[in-house]
Amino acid sequence: MIEVLESLVLSLADDELLIGHRHAEWIGLGPILEEDIAFASIAQDETGHAQAYYQLLTDIGLRTPDEYAFRREPSAFRSAHLVELPNFEYDYGLALMRHFLYDAAEQVRLEALRQSCYEPLAGLACRLLREEKYHWMHAQLWIKRLGCSTEEAHSRLQSALNQLLPYAWMLFEELPNEEEIVAAGWMPPSTELHRQWIARITPILEEAHLSLSPPRPDQLLPLQGARRGARSPYFEELYAEMTEVVASDPEAEW
Repeated sequence: MIEVLESLVLSLADDELLIGHRHAEWIGLGPILEEDIAFASIAQDETGHAQAYYQLLTDIGLRTPDEYAFRREPSAFRSAHLVELPNFEYDYGLALMRHFLYDAAEQVRLEALRQSCYEPLAGLACRLLREEKYHWMHAQLWIKRLGCSTEEAHSRLQSALNQLLPYAWMLFEELPNEEEIVAAGWMPPSTELHRQWIARITPILEEAHLSLSPPRPDQLLPLQGARRGARSPYFEELYAEMTEVVASDPEAEW
């Protein structure tokens, strides 16, 4: 069952690691100083959460957090493609919408994990929720504020939602060994989490006058398999950037 637990924890940890890196790319580039600081803070939190998840695996005799983060083959990652997407032309509408869709999923996952039969995971989820609630508050605030402001702001958010929704949908792709994960009481089925996620984001999008249209199957097909090691076209460059320092001297102890 250790391999099954590792698969679950890595899907959580790898998402956090990569979204943290993408958020950190906004440091110094935010549209206003307040948002520059906010994204930097959220990035730091998400990276710390990734480390905490990896540490759960280290504690049962598996790799260290640094080995998980910087010394794995791309196919060993379990991140969803949403968190691998680059900050296209540093479009703040896209960055904000990704933040909103992702952190809604984080709320749903962590609330479920609080009830996990695996006590270390349940305890960690309780701790992370205390920080994640501020990420979620920030995301909601700006979606509502901009969605109800100018025509241009609304249009850019709707465009971002249309572009990102298929990727966000696949945050809830069925995990490897999910049947065993559910039977062990570690986490509910992905279909149930997806249902809760839709219920979480729908009223906020409606308040911001944004239209939620489920993606077509052909939009989802290229995004399948991420939880089993299928990486997006953007992963290689992202991973090279993340591991640049470690790769400069693979034998060094940092």
